[in-house]
Amino acid sequence: MVIGDLDISCNHKGVRMMNSSTHSGNELGRNEVGRIEVITGPMFSGKSEELIRRLKRARIARQRVACFKPDIDLRYHRTAIASHSEQTHDAMTVANVARMREVLYGLLPEVEVIGIDEAQFFDEAIVHLVGELVHMGKRILIAGLDTTFTGDPFGPIPALMAISDEVTKLSAVCIVCGAPAIHTQRLGASRELVVVGAAGVYEARCRACFRPYLNAPENEQMELSEAVER
Repeated sequence: MVIGDLDISCNHKGVRMMNSSTHSGNELGRNEVGRIEVITGPMFSGKSEELIRRLKRARIARQRVACFKPDIDLRYHRTAIASHSEQTHDAMTVANVARMREVLYGLLPEVEVIGIDEAQFFDEAIVHLVGELVHMGKRILIAGLDTTFTGDPFGPIPALMAISDEVTKLSAVCIVCGAPAIHTQRLGASRELVVVGAAGVYEARCRACFRPYLNAPENEQMELSEAVER
């Protein structure tokens, strides 16, 4: 008979415990896969801070971690993810997804958790890379803006949200009225899609206080591929 996970049989000499009846995932036809977690929201909502928190917890659990960020974002630190609250975590800066793949694939046997900050600055190739990594059993933690300064979906983030196991959508505090903020307000008339900056260049705004075309004569945006020169 079976009790719990143990196959127990009896004979005239007494009770004898046999092999466990528990089957592995592969025996049941299931493959061991990883996990995709997306952390998103407007600027000043704590995305990088939450990413750093999860990476540090993974390290406390003795998991091996690799972290990447685009080389366009050097506001606070060249070789680390940095939050507005000055928390940091070591990271490698890469020019594009192809370079990230090149570096990462050399580390894969040793890495269990992969962090990617400011993922909105990468192109759609990151969606395919993340898909490959998760089927290799890796846990991928991704942080990035979900919308542009005009309130439109930003780069690959919507597609990454769609394929993720978990989406954490954070809000900031509206600088105008104090309500929960879901938008990033750009201050000034620049129409370029990518203008890297922080306080003084951008503000968090709620839906009611958001003015996507503040001081801007046109509604057209540049494509990310045109805005970011490699």
